Amino acid sequence: MTLHVHEFGPADGRPVVFLHGLTGHGGRWRLLAERELADFRVLAPDLRGHGYSTQLPPWTLDQNADDVLDMLDSLGLDRVPLVGHSYGGATAMHVTARAPERIEKLALLDPSTGLAPQRCFDIAVEECEPELWPSLDAARADIAEMWSAMPVEAIDLELSANFEQRLDGQWQRRYLPAMAVSAWSQMSRQPVLPPRGTRTLLLPATKADFVAPELVAALRDRLGADLTVREVDSGHVLYLEQPAEVGALLREFLCQA
Repeated sequence: MTLHVHEFGPADGRPVVFLHGLTGHGGRWRLLAERELADFRVLAPDLRGHGYSTQLPPWTLDQNADDVLDMLDSLGLDRVPLVGHSYGGATAMHVTARAPERIEKLALLDPSTGLAPQRCFDIAVEECEPELWPSLDAARADIAEMWSAMPVEAIDLELSANFEQRLDGQWQRRYLPAMAVSAWSQMSRQPVLPPRGTRTLLLPATKADFVAPELVAALRDRLGADLTVREVDSGHVLYLEQPAEVGALLREFLCQA
């Protein structure tokens, strides 16, 4: 198996796969899993180029989909609900389109797909020079400012799980910048929609601008009554900013027959 997998919850709980966003890691789901979905068996891989998973290319949504399906095979999971945030949402859509028989239902948390090419270009250029910090305290100050709406526990978890010290003493996030450049290109692709009949929950974040009206319209046209849309008054990382609301919406969706 090419992906490192974080597991939360009871081993005999109902398995659900969670995919993190770009520059993130599977451990970001810990607080949501342990506090809001404690009876589920949450399986959260580090996607390729992130965390402790392989950093080797290709860094594409198609390869990410293959990696997730390989993970399901390795864990002996036949058909599971799939939850994806941001770039993980785009990956989840690719997994579902490629192997719909493996996905019981699909939840998309502010997915990042079909983004404006100029926006993706500008951010990809920035990724060519990775952000570095002289100390972990300096990194903490920046993350605390950027994540001002997040609980302190989320910031502590991010620092311990997603930062590493370089040989020159500086600190960086635990992801590969070259992969991130490729990922922004991937997010400018046209969305790959799930097949008709896929029960899907879409949670757009009202304080972010990743989910375009065109994507919502395309999903409504494709899925009809199988699509549920619930806006969340939050920034982009909505499951950390509004964990109780997002957890309740996910629980309701996952428990539907």
